[in-house]
Amino acid sequence: MTSLAEQIRPVTVGVDTHRDFHVVGVIDARGVEIAAQSFPAEAAGYAALESWAQSLGPVACFGVEGTGSWGAGLARHLVGRGQAVVEVNRSDRSERRRVGKDDTIDAYAAARAAQSGRARAVPKTQDGPVEALRALKVARNGAVKAKTQAANQLKNLVATAPDALRAELRGLSTLNLARRCAASRPRPGADPLNATRRALRSIARRWLDLDHEATELYAEIKTLTDQTAPGLVAMTGIGPDIAAQLLLTAGDNPHRLHTEAGFARLCGVAPIPATSGQTIKVRLHRGGDRAANAALHRAVIVRLNHHPETKAYMQRRLAEGKPKLEIIRCLKRYLARRVYHQLLALDI
Repeated sequence: MTSLAEQIRPVTVGVDTHRDFHVVGVIDARGVEIAAQSFPAEAAGYAALESWAQSLGPVACFGVEGTGSWGAGLARHLVGRGQAVVEVNRSDRSERRRVGKDDTIDAYAAARAAQSGRARAVPKTQDGPVEALRALKVARNGAVKAKTQAANQLKNLVATAPDALRAELRGLSTLNLARRCAASRPRPGADPLNATRRALRSIARRWLDLDHEATELYAEIKTLTDQTAPGLVAMTGIGPDIAAQLLLTAGDNPHRLHTEAGFARLCGVAPIPATSGQTIKVRLHRGGDRAANAALHRAVIVRLNHHPETKAYMQRRLAEGKPKLEIIRCLKRYLARRVYHQLLALDI
């Protein structure tokens, strides 16, 4: 006779997330598909999703796609309820070619990835100062991008302006050009000179507004990074912007990153074997968070100019015959190790 403990098998839940709804697929301990259901992407839907999954058996784990985007709200709800949640990447292309693609198939694939251990990353909690930094950086990055576009438009208009106006504005820095054009008082009229002056004034005022906005947001980011990670900001080459990006990569729960090698791989600076025959070498890991990789690269370039130990290391490895790009890769891996230990020391 089968015991009750043998009858009640744990289930694994996979969630394919979307903007307005989430599709859930549940499998048993043997990987057999049990049921699939769709729930609205809102607080009531999250509660209904959890309750429905638990009605099918004790839940071993929730595998959620897109915990940093459409699945962020669901992941926060489940973690807050004490559920085990892992982040699932989208299914690979070979599997999609073999079995096809729809929301239910993706949900079951997420469940299998969580059950097999192929997906085991702990999602970011997104409930602390790092989440606040993320919002500020999104706003500042948008302002900086728009400001760059405005500056390019301003300079392009000057380059094609009538000769008299071009001679007046040529050679000015972007800031002085924006101030000069913003303070101008163009006359009405449809001739090219006056129309160009009006266009320059409009773009210049936009550039100045965006410059002010970006400066204010940078000050807020600096204050928050100084409060959250003073040890990280104190490292040579790591200012508020780079520190903010590295904090965003780690999340509000940096202890989810169990090893420094895992953090290095997350940042795309882990060495990857590239050996073939008698050629023994490693190459740069091209995966991971490219924004974190770029932040570490900028920090290393600054350290090569201002940090005596880093400059001495570069000269020593160059004398050994190592190429410069390989040395920079090693320095990025070293810096990732230092950053990882600073992140573990954070009180967040």
